[in-house]
Amino acid sequence: MNFGDAFPHGVYATGPAEPLENFETKRQENDKENGLPVWVVDVYDADPAGNHKASAIKVKISSEVCPVVPEPAFGPFRPVEFDGLTVTPYIEEMGRKPNGDPRTRIAYSFRARGVRAPGGAGKPSGRPAGAAKDAA
Repeated sequence: MNFGDAFPHGVYATGPAEPLENFETKRQENDKENGLPVWVVDVYDADPAGNHKASAIKVKISSEVCPVVPEPAFGPFRPVEFDGLTVTPYIEEMGRKPNGDPRTRIAYSFRARGVRAPGGAGKPSGRPAGAAKDAA
């Protein structure tokens, strides 16, 4: 998916990329498809019409090395764009209604190949050298 289609107002990373930790083993998750370590970048969607709670998003990046997000532009906020963005909808169960039926909502899983400063400046971080050519 094109980054601008998913986030027409942009997103702001709120900190550096961090390992995605398995809740049970307390070890870093590995991507089931390629075996690479999975990192997560917490971002905030800048859409002014968006729901505040839904604006906090985690984007997962599979990479041998930790992706490097740009330096903060103001306060802790770092404008970023993601390359190779995929968005997968799924049904999330959020407990039960008083009648016992499940309370559900549509949620989204965000994955990317790399992260970079907006506007195409620099190479995306999160892929080893040569991976962009291999992906083409």
